[in-house]
Amino acid sequence: QVQLVESEGKDVQAGGSLRLSCAVSGNILRIDDMGWYRQAPGKARELVAITSSGGDANYADSLKGRFTISRDNAKKTVFLQMNSLIPGDTAVYYCYANLVYIDYASQYVAQKYWGQGTQVTVSS
Repeated sequence: QVQLVESEGKDVQAGGSLRLSCAVSGNILRIDDMGWYRQAPGKARELVAITSSGGDANYADSLKGRFTISRDNAKKTVFLQMNSLIPGDTAVYYCYANLVYIDYASQYVAQKYWGQGTQVTVSS
């Protein structure tokens, strides 16, 4: 069974920093791109950042310079370092991974998985 488990979110003061992590477990053959989305109350889910298997990163334009995505392939974990947080960053943050796993029948299955979501609240 494949799982993505995110670290707990926190309540943070504006200007503060927070690092989120998301660890993949299961009978994983390969992880391709991984990334983060977020969803604020009353808004659609939006892309935050993506990292390729080789470590290339892309960000939402509005977040460049404040957020940094990274990954540890050996630990099957993706991170999101968030700095200079503002109240507008308040949202539930979701990680995802496009991966290939080996199922119970020893078949290779390619699928996108999501983490459970973690609440980040930034207060002024």
